[in-house]
Amino acid sequence: MSVATTVRVQQTVRLGKPGWMVGLFVIADILALEIALLAGCVVRWALLDRFPIEIGPAQYRGLALGILVVPLMYWLGGLYPGFGMNPVERLRRRTYATAITFSFLVAWDYLVQDRQWSRGILLASALFAFVVPPILDEIARFLLVRRGRAGLSVLVLGAGKTGHALISHMLEVPTLGLHPAIVLDDDPAKWGTTVHSVPVVGPLSMASQYQGQISTAMIALPSLRRERTAEIISQLNFQQVIVIPDLYGIQSLWVTARDIGGVLGLEIRNNLQRPSNHLLKRCVDLVIGSILLVAFLPLMAIAAVAIQLVDRGSPIFRQKREGRDGNPLTVLKLRTMYQDAEVLLEAHLNQHPDQRAIWTQFFKLRHDPRILPVVGRFLRRFSLDELPQLWQVVKGEMSLVGPRPFPSYHLTEFSQEFRRLRRSVTPGLTGLWQVSARSNGALDVQQSLDTYYIRNWSPWLDLHILVRTVGVVLLGKGAY
Repeated sequence: MSVATTVRVQQTVRLGKPGWMVGLFVIADILALEIALLAGCVVRWALLDRFPIEIGPAQYRGLALGILVVPLMYWLGGLYPGFGMNPVERLRRRTYATAITFSFLVAWDYLVQDRQWSRGILLASALFAFVVPPILDEIARFLLVRRGRAGLSVLVLGAGKTGHALISHMLEVPTLGLHPAIVLDDDPAKWGTTVHSVPVVGPLSMASQYQGQISTAMIALPSLRRERTAEIISQLNFQQVIVIPDLYGIQSLWVTARDIGGVLGLEIRNNLQRPSNHLLKRCVDLVIGSILLVAFLPLMAIAAVAIQLVDRGSPIFRQKREGRDGNPLTVLKLRTMYQDAEVLLEAHLNQHPDQRAIWTQFFKLRHDPRILPVVGRFLRRFSLDELPQLWQVVKGEMSLVGPRPFPSYHLTEFSQEFRRLRRSVTPGLTGLWQVSARSNGALDVQQSLDTYYIRNWSPWLDLHILVRTVGVVLLGKGAY
C-alpha cells in the first residue's frame, strides 16, 4: 500500500467510528426540540388575551422533559447516525417518530396527570417540532460532512461503469455521509488509476486488509456470476456490506426486499398509480396552492405594473406546452422578456454562433438579450415569474411539485419513451430538477432527475422538494 493510500485510509478511520457523532446528533435534536417548546410557549403567551389561562413553570416543565422521548424514537427509527439514508426517508421517519411521541404525550396528559399541561403549548410545540429538528439536522449534516468530520468510510469493489456511477453519486450527495476511500478491482490495468479522485489500489483479494479500518464495503460488480458474488460476500467481514445490482433507471425509493420461499425478490411500489395518492396530492395542491395564491396576489400586482412601465403590453405571458396525457396546457407566467423576444434571440444567436451550442444544450442563455432590464432579471432570479401558475395549481391543471411542462422545441430533444413517462403525471410548479440543477442542468440531467421523481414519488419526496425550493428561491441559486 502506498503512502498516499495509507494516509487516505487513516483519514477515514474516524469516519468509520460514528459513536461520537450519535451523541452530537442527539444533542442537536434536544436543542432543536427545546427551541420548538420555547416557540410553542411564545405562541401561547401571545394568545393569552384571547384565550386567558394561568401559565407558569409547571405548564411546561414536564413537557421539557417529556419531549426528550423524541430522540429515543429517532434512535429506534435508525436515524442515529443515519448515514447512507436518503434525506426523504429521514424526513419520513422523523415525522412519524414526532407524531407518535406527541400523541403519547397528549394521552399521558389526559389519562395519567389529568391535563396538567397547557393544550395550546402542547399543540404549538408539536407543530414546531415537525419543522425545527429536521432543518437543524440537515444543516448540521451538511456542514459536518462537507468538512469531512462525519460519515462512513466506504471500500468500493469494482472500478467499472457501476463503480464510477456509485462513487460519483456519493461525492455529489455529501449529506448521505458516505466517503469513498479505496477502490479495488481485479483488472491490473486499473491499478494505480483513480475513480473520481478515489485511488484504485489493487485486486479484490486486498479487501481483508481494510477490515477494522473501513466500516462499509460496497460491491459494484453487477456482471459477476452469482457464485463469485456469493464467494466475495462470504469473505468480507465489514460492519456493513452492500451489493449494488445493475438496476440503474429503476426506482430506488420505496423498494422492499422480499423473501419468496428462499428467493430474494424486490417489491417495487408505483405510488403515482394509486388513486388514493392522486387524491392526497390533489388535496395538498388545493389547500397549499390556494393559500399561496392569496398571499402572493399583491406581489403579482406590483410586478405587473413594473413590467408595463418597462415594456408596454400584457404583463402575463402565455405559452402552449404539454400537460398530462399529452393534453395541451397554456402556461401562465409574469412576462420577463420583450414582446419581440424571438426576433431578438435569433439575431443574438446569428451574431454569436458560439452561443447557439449553449442554447441547444440548455435552452437557456446566461446573458439573454430578450430579458427585460431590472424587473425581468429580478423576477427570473427568484422564480417569481412562475407565480401565476398557482392559479393553474388550484384549477388542477398543474401540481405544486412535478416535472416542469416544457415547450415543444424543448420536448423534441427527448426520447419518445421519456416523453411518455412525463405524460403519465401532472406537470409541476417546481420539481426535483429545479431544486437540484436549475439552469445548470443539461438535457441528460433533466431527464435523469425527472425520471427519478416520477418513479420514486411519495408525499415525503414532494415535501422534501418544497422545502428545498424555498431555500433555492431565496438564494436565487442557478437561475438566470
